[in-house]
Amino acid sequence: MQTKVAVMSVIVEDSDSVEKLNGILHQYGEYIIGRMGLPYRARNISIISIALDAPQDTISTMAGKIGNLPGVSVKTALSGVTGHD
Repeated sequence: MQTKVAVMSVIVEDSDSVEKLNGILHQYGEYIIGRMGLPYRARNISIISIALDAPQDTISTMAGKIGNLPGVSVKTALSGVTGHD
């Protein structure tokens, strides 16, 4: 199956969604190259960047699940770099 390299940017404004977000990230862990989380205490939010190598439909599904969490925003950028599973 063809995969794409992508980066997902997540902003968490509602800390009650963190546990569910971590569950989703664990569910898709096999596709995650790496992630970086930054707590921005001055604004009471968290900023998370996630690098992925996954099928495009998997990336879209993951982004949809994350974006449906209360107080969580997500944007995804897909690269032109592809590979095969």
